[in-house]
Amino acid sequence: MRARATDAHRAAVLGSPIAHSLSPVLHRAAYEALELTDWTYDRFEIDEAALPGFVAGLGGEWAGLSLTMPLKRAVIPLLDEISETAASVDAVNTLLFTEDGRRVGDNTDIPGMVAALREHGVEQVDSAAILGAGATASSALAALARVCSGEIVAYVRSAARADEMRQWGERLAVDVRVADWSAAADALRFPLVVATTPAGATDALAASVPERPATLFDVLYEPWPTELAARWSMFGGAVVSGLDLLVHQAVLQVEQMTGITPAPVEAMRKAGEHALASRQTVQP
Repeated sequence: MRARATDAHRAAVLGSPIAHSLSPVLHRAAYEALELTDWTYDRFEIDEAALPGFVAGLGGEWAGLSLTMPLKRAVIPLLDEISETAASVDAVNTLLFTEDGRRVGDNTDIPGMVAALREHGVEQVDSAAILGAGATASSALAALARVCSGEIVAYVRSAARADEMRQWGERLAVDVRVADWSAAADALRFPLVVATTPAGATDALAASVPERPATLFDVLYEPWPTELAARWSMFGGAVVSGLDLLVHQAVLQVEQMTGITPAPVEAMRKAGEHALASRQTVQP
């Protein structure tokens, strides 16, 4: 049901650090497009220690919260209910407040990844590769469980990370094989490659992009393009960006918080692109 424009509602993104979050840009663009004039969306610098007190102090005007690091697991003990999707990876990026005051946790990163892939024509692949094994890799693995019918190979830098990915594979019932990062160039020949690594980590792989690459999903959006993504596009491969993911996970949050479907995807994407372009303009 559509929220009434006369009702005041609040939402925000929490995390630490949070100053560069694009969530306010995306959500406010949605409110403007939907003519929700009394909806506001803010950002708050909140760490794990401050989270319980912050959430406890929120009033009935609050519709929901977007959560980024390091709060995606820290929020779980504060919830009355958690979705199966969020529970599958022990990560909540969306906190919804129900009319009866309950706190419900969800994860829109996973379906957001799937939606971003489908927008670029990737419905199903028979194998895939993941570069990295950090916090985002578990969500990537859960998303691949929905689009990959065969083996998934994760390229990692340490034995500890290898064990983590094997454990996630078992938990998510996904066929995962772990390979050493020294062989990461082999990943680039898979029909779908998901790069979950920090900025600069895949730069050395750009020289190994094959002549006819398939699809690269690089979860970074700033700086953009990464060297790997730029080389991939140069050779004619399809590239899904971190902004695509950010937009689609935010779309789902807007829909859940406001009750309005569909959220204005293109308005949110244009706002995100403009914000990123503005940041690049002012940087030395």
